[in-house]
Amino acid sequence: MASIDLDNVLDKAWADKSLPEILAAPVAALKGVSDRDGELLDEAFGVKTVADLAELKYVRWAQALAALKAAK
Repeated sequence: MASIDLDNVLDKAWADKSLPEILAAPVAALKGVSDRDGELLDEAFGVKTVADLAELKYVRWAQALAALKAAK
């Protein structure tokens, strides 16, 4: 089972929320992502939530390419 230190990846206001709440949160809930970044992601790709970002095909493609490189 995968684990992650939520304090390292979420703004403090979101660190104590449940996983469903985090996935439904705006992308600005992620540490280092501003409200403006969230607006731009929405304009460019229709990404509104953390779940939307995780499901974005371009993110998945980039992750797959990085995994291939790491496997070499």
